[in-house]
Amino acid sequence: MDSARFPSETGVLVTRVAENQWHAVDDGRVVGRGDTTHRPDGRVFLSIDSWHDTVFDLLADAMLADLGAPLYTVVDEADRELTARWQRAGFTIRRREWEYLVPTDPEVTKLPEAPPDVTVVGVGAAEERLLRELDRVIRDEVETSVGWREMPAEILPRQAVHPSKYAVAAHAGRYVGLLRIAMATRQPRIGLVAVRTGQRRRGIARALLGHVLGTLHRNGIESAWAEVNESNEAAIALFEGLGAQLMSSNIELTGGRRVLCHADQAASK
Repeated sequence: MDSARFPSETGVLVTRVAENQWHAVDDGRVVGRGDTTHRPDGRVFLSIDSWHDTVFDLLADAMLADLGAPLYTVVDEADRELTARWQRAGFTIRRREWEYLVPTDPEVTKLPEAPPDVTVVGVGAAEERLLRELDRVIRDEVETSVGWREMPAEILPRQAVHPSKYAVAAHAGRYVGLLRIAMATRQPRIGLVAVRTGQRRRGIARALLGHVLGTLHRNGIESAWAEVNESNEAAIALFEGLGAQLMSSNIELTGGRRVLCHADQAASK
């Protein structure tokens, strides 16, 4: 694929080489790459890999000219240089996620058992049909409240819901809460803890966390990661209450098509 080509005064040529890839080439060498990722909620996220500001700007201009708005990207907030590059491309901060390191030791977390009428089903043991039903209900509840765009970027599409990634809470023959955890990393990552609206404030979320973290601890894993939206005061209180430490933060930025790109600027001189 060879669509938009953005020459510059520096001799760098930006070309769209695939539906979701752009290359910046200087004297036959690839000096920068841009990629897009389509998230389950329909949003398009951008990433650009380049050492040089000028090449980054050229790639950003080419990608924004090719793609519709709005567009998104996620940056480690500590990386001020990369944040400034995206802001120079017209992106603004939309939301912030705190990254917590969560202890697994029950002596530290002090998490309670589940309520007497609730049973926690461990990771990998849930019935898939009931899990998918709960996932659908929780998605609908979230969509009618804060909206899925306020949820962590890692949330999976519905077809990816599988018992191997979830612990659930069961009540009266139905699943009423879930915890999603990614285990295929050096350190487990808690991606989502959710309880049905009518079952909240009963300690179910804490019981799910206690079960999963306790299992990790028994397997020799001392901590796990969790991401929390900075505006989610209840989740922040939950994790900080069990001894989680705030380690870093990610920012989600959003932007759109640039009115004037570098190629246009060069042509107008």
